[in-house]
Amino acid sequence: MANLLLAYDVPSLLVSSLTNQFEEKEQDVTTSSLSVAELSSKKKKYDAILVFADEDISDNLDALVYLKDLAMENDSPIFVAGDVDELRKVEKTIPRTLILATFTRPINVKNVVDVILAYINDESRTAKKKILVVDDSGAMLRNVKGWLEDKYQIALANSGTMAIKYLTLDKPDLVLLDYEMPVIDGKQVLEMIRSENDFQDIPVIFLTSKSDKQSVIDVMSLKPEGYLLKTMPPEEIVKTVDSFFEKMRLEEVSKEGQV
Repeated sequence: MANLLLAYDVPSLLVSSLTNQFEEKEQDVTTSSLSVAELSSKKKKYDAILVFADEDISDNLDALVYLKDLAMENDSPIFVAGDVDELRKVEKTIPRTLILATFTRPINVKNVVDVILAYINDESRTAKKKILVVDDSGAMLRNVKGWLEDKYQIALANSGTMAIKYLTLDKPDLVLLDYEMPVIDGKQVLEMIRSENDFQDIPVIFLTSKSDKQSVIDVMSLKPEGYLLKTMPPEEIVKTVDSFFEKMRLEEVSKEGQV
């Protein structure tokens, strides 16, 4: 059973029909108006977020920002339903990279439900390793997501605080962590990860823009699983991540063989 969030401008027969269709498919549906207060009171790990945009969507831009951040934290795809003008307004706040599909009026309720459930039930997607990428640069987050998302599930956090919040909701297989960030830097995030029993075994690879000897010594003294230079070619970064997971797989096979 999947956890779905259905957020809407105003209650309507279409919203009720969508909710009923999901529930008939035995899915757990949380409904909420586009209010930050209501959305935050119902926050949890959602497998998908459906935004039903109506004529009042421009009055709820703060809620759209909240949903954008929530989707990035949890690697939850966003689906948007509404007329063409409202969809355009949503896309000014939520980037297309986070929106998996849009549905324009007239809305076919069955089609909406089928498309979302097909995504959630995609076994090839759910089998992918999950990577949390933490960086205060939006451009770097988008780049890393683009390089890795064909092979891995990618969640994004643009601050150390958001990274810690994500870890309380879901445990990734790897964290790619920016070493230099404002407020809470990579060193502090790693220290927090290592100090919590539930998190301390999560592997961390640092992302850094500094390649001088002293900087490398400083990074490796924190004993991460490795480090990546942001100036590396994208294919080298992908290769390093692939090699890390292959090494983990071989170690697991070796342990099983010793049992």
